[in-house]
Amino acid sequence: MEKPHHKKVKKFRSKVPGVMITQYVEEIPEGKSHPDFTRKPIALTIQEGKFGVFKAIVYGEPTPNVTWNRANGKIDDPVKFQSKYDEASGEHTLEIPKVCAEDADTYKCFATNEYGKAVCTIQLNVIEVGFKKTKELAKSKEEQEALKPGSFRTMLKKRGDVHEQKPLESEEKVWEILMSADKKDYEQICAEYGITNFRGMLTKLAEMKKEREVEQAQFIEHISSLKHIEVNADENATFEIDMDLKDASSRIFLYKDGVMVPYTLEMEEEMKHQLKRVGKKFIFTIKNLDPEDAGLYSVDVEGVNIFSTDFKIPPVNFAVKIQEVKAEERQDAIFQCVLTAPMAEINWMGKSAPIENDDKFEITVSEDKLIHKLLVKDCQPLDAGIYAAVAGIHSCNAWLVVEVDKNPANKGKKIARKTTQAGGGDLDLEKIAKEQAEKHKKDMEERLAEAKIKAAERGVTDAATQAEKEAADAATKAAREAARAAEAKAKAKAEKKAAKLKDAKEKAKAKKKASGGGAAGGGAAGAGAAGAAGAGAAGAGAAGGGAAGGGAAGVGAAGGGAAGGGAAGAEGDAGSGSEYDDIVVSTDESDEEDGATKTKRVRSGQVVPDTFIDDDEEASSEQSGKRGKRTRQGPLLKEEIVGKTNSNGTAKDAKVQKRKAKSGGGAGAAGQASGGASANNGEAASGDEASSADEANEPAEAAKRGKRTGRTRPGPILQETVIDPGVHFNLGLSDVTAILGDPAELVCKLSKENVDGVWYLNGEEIQPDDVLTMSKDGFFQSLKISKISEDYAGKYKFEADGRKTEAMIVVEDPPRFDTEELKKFTVPIITKKGQKATFKIPFVGRDPMKIQWYHDGEELSDDTNIKIEHGEGYSQLTLNKLQRKDTGEIKFKLKNEFGTVEAFAKIIVTDKPTPPLGPLEIIEASQNAIEVKWRSPKDDGGCKILNYILERQQIGRNTWKKLGPIGPEAHYKDSDVDHGRRYCYKIRADTEMGSSELMETEDVQAGTKAYAGPPSAPKVVSAFKDCITLTWNPPSNTGGTNILGYNMEKRKKGSNLWSPVNPADDKIKEKEFGVKDVIEGMEYEFRVAAINNSGAGEFGTPSEFVFARDPKKPPGKVIDLKVTDSTYTTLSLGWTKPREKAGVEDEAKGFFVEIRPAESPEWDRCNNNPSTMTSFTVKGMKSMAMYWVRVIATNDGGEGKPQELDNYILAMPPPVRPRFTDQKVKSFMVVQAGNSARFNMNFEASPWPDVTWMKDGMPVSKRVTISNAEGASQLLIPSSERSDTGIYTIMVKNIVGQETFSIEIRVTDEPKPPGPVEVDENVPGTVTISWSPSPDEKRDDRLHYLVSKRDSSKRTWHTVADHIFNNKFTACNIMPGREYQFRVYAKNDMGSSQPSESPKWEITGKKERFVLDRPETKTCNLERPPKFLVPLKMHTAPQGYECYMSCAVRGDPTPHVTWYRNNISLNTNTNYLISNTCGVCSMLILRVGPKDTGEYKIIAENNLGRAECSTKLTVSD
Repeated sequence: MEKPHHKKVKKFRSKVPGVMITQYVEEIPEGKSHPDFTRKPIALTIQEGKFGVFKAIVYGEPTPNVTWNRANGKIDDPVKFQSKYDEASGEHTLEIPKVCAEDADTYKCFATNEYGKAVCTIQLNVIEVGFKKTKELAKSKEEQEALKPGSFRTMLKKRGDVHEQKPLESEEKVWEILMSADKKDYEQICAEYGITNFRGMLTKLAEMKKEREVEQAQFIEHISSLKHIEVNADENATFEIDMDLKDASSRIFLYKDGVMVPYTLEMEEEMKHQLKRVGKKFIFTIKNLDPEDAGLYSVDVEGVNIFSTDFKIPPVNFAVKIQEVKAEERQDAIFQCVLTAPMAEINWMGKSAPIENDDKFEITVSEDKLIHKLLVKDCQPLDAGIYAAVAGIHSCNAWLVVEVDKNPANKGKKIARKTTQAGGGDLDLEKIAKEQAEKHKKDMEERLAEAKIKAAERGVTDAATQAEKEAADAATKAAREAARAAEAKAKAKAEKKAAKLKDAKEKAKAKKKASGGGAAGGGAAGAGAAGAAGAGAAGAGAAGGGAAGGGAAGVGAAGGGAAGGGAAGAEGDAGSGSEYDDIVVSTDESDEEDGATKTKRVRSGQVVPDTFIDDDEEASSEQSGKRGKRTRQGPLLKEEIVGKTNSNGTAKDAKVQKRKAKSGGGAGAAGQASGGASANNGEAASGDEASSADEANEPAEAAKRGKRTGRTRPGPILQETVIDPGVHFNLGLSDVTAILGDPAELVCKLSKENVDGVWYLNGEEIQPDDVLTMSKDGFFQSLKISKISEDYAGKYKFEADGRKTEAMIVVEDPPRFDTEELKKFTVPIITKKGQKATFKIPFVGRDPMKIQWYHDGEELSDDTNIKIEHGEGYSQLTLNKLQRKDTGEIKFKLKNEFGTVEAFAKIIVTDKPTPPLGPLEIIEASQNAIEVKWRSPKDDGGCKILNYILERQQIGRNTWKKLGPIGPEAHYKDSDVDHGRRYCYKIRADTEMGSSELMETEDVQAGTKAYAGPPSAPKVVSAFKDCITLTWNPPSNTGGTNILGYNMEKRKKGSNLWSPVNPADDKIKEKEFGVKDVIEGMEYEFRVAAINNSGAGEFGTPSEFVFARDPKKPPGKVIDLKVTDSTYTTLSLGWTKPREKAGVEDEAKGFFVEIRPAESPEWDRCNNNPSTMTSFTVKGMKSMAMYWVRVIATNDGGEGKPQELDNYILAMPPPVRPRFTDQKVKSFMVVQAGNSARFNMNFEASPWPDVTWMKDGMPVSKRVTISNAEGASQLLIPSSERSDTGIYTIMVKNIVGQETFSIEIRVTDEPKPPGPVEVDENVPGTVTISWSPSPDEKRDDRLHYLVSKRDSSKRTWHTVADHIFNNKFTACNIMPGREYQFRVYAKNDMGSSQPSESPKWEITGKKERFVLDRPETKTCNLERPPKFLVPLKMHTAPQGYECYMSCAVRGDPTPHVTWYRNNISLNTNTNYLISNTCGVCSMLILRVGPKDTGEYKIIAENNLGRAECSTKLTVSD
């Protein structure tokens, strides 16, 4: 079949993740398809020596051809790699029978047909086992080779070709991160991965999300609550997804950096990666974190990506961990830690919940980002718990212990906030942090040094090359100097011999033209002079050596003047081994002086051996050690000894050296002049004139001198060629970025002045016009564009003398403002309240452009009072109904792809000022004047305050006096006042916008009077029936003057009237006074006022009531003192008043209660004032402490003797045996997995009992929270799991006894649906429905099944069976011709699962042709004895559930059926529901109990016989 024409190749991703498809044709014919993978190979991590296999299933039409490949190496070894295909399963495999470490690689699977290609990449990771001797030997050998001399340079050369380059992030990885990232993180991700086209990224991301949603809809109903990966306090990393799967059995895959990661499910063996499913929530956990766990984690459902999260692990640990903190109630607590490397923020957790900055917690970080602190403010008992700090993959935790204030005096009162801090004072964190910073800096410097060493190693080759170049330049310069000296000498000789060599001039010129490289001499010099110049003044090439390893060029010099002759330049061999010769090209005289030369490879004809010719001994010495290259023409010539003849016709010694074309370093070759002539007679001399004797002797003599002999050349020696390189660029064009409308200029520098060149734009020649100007200034060529536009953007080229340089001009059009318009815009706008303001600004710039208006940093949008208009080249903002609060900064922001620009303006809205501010500051308040000061209004309304308007009111009057405007100063002195009067002021601020609201001041008194303060309360010294004597202390505040005396008043008990004791003009001089104006038996109280120069002050506190009677005797001891009640903190006492004894013990008026702890000798009085009751409750006692107690009676005569209890008492309630007080409490609880389980128990016990919770006889796990309080205990499971199911027992125990209570908590979830349902007909008229068990059946012993039926006649579903504990049910009354369908539900305590439906079932009635056949009538006897068609089955039912038994029996006449349990008839027992329908006998036990266990038997009998069937029922707990 012919391969279709490839019009267009398309590449796209397959729906199978990780598969890339290349489609060769634009449209695929109908019935054909490109290859794709049904099942792609999966990455392997396998132990060395094991059997490895990759499996793949592909499809496509025509059938694709499958091949395998690997990145590093081949897989053509049939023993090691075996590619197979199974036709039955359609599976392609690549088998590696015995995996070794060298097989670890990236493998690819290709599926190809004529319409396209599908490629899948997989990874094979090999775990090496044991010590590899061969590998270690090879490694050791490599190390030894590296230590050999000279190997270091070789290594550097090899490494010179390697360029380290930061690997680019995979595009697929970046998009996976963006697909699952929050929008707020887009900008950070783009900056990290180098995405600059933000708008394009958003567009592509939206398209990819739509495609992803379509793919996800195949398997998922809904997905939400994507929680990215985080490290918790247990140093485990978790990420969560809430998703509702369409099919609960869908496969879920976890990938790390594209490689599948195995994980464990709950209730299976633990692995590093774990998946826990709670309801619709999927929680992935990574345990035992290490740095290698960093990467991109992806979750796929059936090959469709659902969620990706990037896990980054910073290299940080804790240098100092947080420590336990003990804090008092209402005190602040601080946790602090020090990191090993700077980190902007770490995660703080309190009692497993994340902590952020708020009113309760304050998180701070030091400037060096090493010290991190958590401040817990105002600690309460509820704040106690474990707090943790998480940095990277490391965490540390510590307790916060809050000590409750146990002071009885503060019980029930709000404790004052404490200003001290707990914790944080034990370590010098600043010193530790400084050490860590230095250590971190040192580590960074070491890493930087290592990086520099590596960079230096990589750059050694470049350094060597540079050294070679410098050495070559130095050699070139030396050769040039030598050539110049030789040229001068040759020129002198040439002038002497010019007369004798005129005849050879024309011949020398001809030969120079033929060679094309010699320089002709001027004047009348002959060819012989040229020859002499060639021998004596030939430039010698510098031999390359040292680090340069190559030759540099020497330049031949030509003779000038009248005797001038040509001399060819010679060039040193570069040592490259090329068969081409490098010719030194001199640019101009200035370049030659600077040592700048150009080389050009020239080859003309075949290579000719180099021949060195000694002109004389002097020339030989000058030319020794120098070497050059020449261009040659003609065939290879035989080397011979060549010499110059002297005047006697003898040849001088000549030195001839041969140089191969491909030599690594060259010897210099002297320039030769053609047609060498005799120095004396001018005759032409050739090599043929040499005598045979000379020819025989010269090689031996040359050998003695250590010189190589050359061969004579049959033809003339060719002159070397010096080529002028022409113009080159010393400075090329550079790219220019210009703003639209601005000028732009391109400049380059040439090696010669005033060179003509041509400018091109995008390949077309440019002609100057009004905008474009071309100019040249010496070495510089420039192109100026006076006003640039889009038409001038592109690639510019300048070409001169065959050389060219290029550059780009990029025209940008960023947003810009006109300068004048911007000045207008920045002028502040001042307007009044309620009016409007308009801001308009023109701009220029390329669309699309983002336009934004801001007011005080908040972006504005169209609203009721905000209107934004955009037009072509302008934008306008209108603010309506302005208020004073709208005063502020207006910012206009423009942004396009070229940049951002902003403009700022101000708006000032004027209004009435706010009232002046208090409090009033009183500068002077004398009897003559009141001078006050206040603060200016908080807001002056945007206008200057012109005046303050004051009004004054004298206290006691209703009128206000206007004091008038007083000016703009917030200060006033009122001189019109009366001494001792109090005044109040009203103040208003006045501006051009109006007056403010008033500020009313407090009262100010003019000339205050200083009265004395009140004395202390009088104390009774003595009391008799006719006189009561009292004393007091003088006041602490005398009013600045001496106390002149006192006034005293008295009042009877029960009266409101105070009467003076002394007359007003008769002051009491002393601080003691006896009041005689009293009535016997009456009760009085007294008070005193002090008098100074200003008058009488206020009266002090009254004294205690005292009787006017003679003194009494103290009372006796109280009677019958006893304890009436007690608790852990209180003690209740009762007693009887002591008896009165005339003249010895008077009546008691009150009682004092005192207690003494057993360990203290001091008695503490419980009531400061005597109690009149004969009972008292002592509070604030320590639980279970031992106390002594006594009661003291008291009266006006003093305190009586104390009465103590006989024994000490314990602070505890009366002993009570533990007892649970809840009357109706459940003993069974069902909780859905993931929800919290809470169980409360109330009890009473004394003394305080120990409360213990057990689960199935074992202590509860740490996940269970137990909270005990007085008389109550609570069990809390925050997030329940199936493993929490069990019987929980609470035991309350004290010294009196103990009590226990158990509750069964069952944690379950909505059951998963049962498996496929099958229908089979075993008995006519019945159908047996069977199904595969639900996956939850093994985990839930209370799970059962419900079967519902629907037939084609009713079309409604109705339940036919419930509480089925097996996986099979027989339905009766199945009618032929009807279509039946069954549903099976799994049920447990939480509800029902989704149904599993059976295929439709129908018994088709065969319709045959009706033929009336009337056979002979015979009597038909249908009678038969009973027989069981379907026997009873064994049953096991949970206690409390239903149990359903059934069987099928036939017989004629209809048999009588009797049910028995343990041989006892059940037919009359109402606890059993028995039925018999069409031979199907059934019995239902509504609630199974232990008594129902036993053997059940059913007997069917008629007059023809009897049949029986039996089974057993087992009741489980």
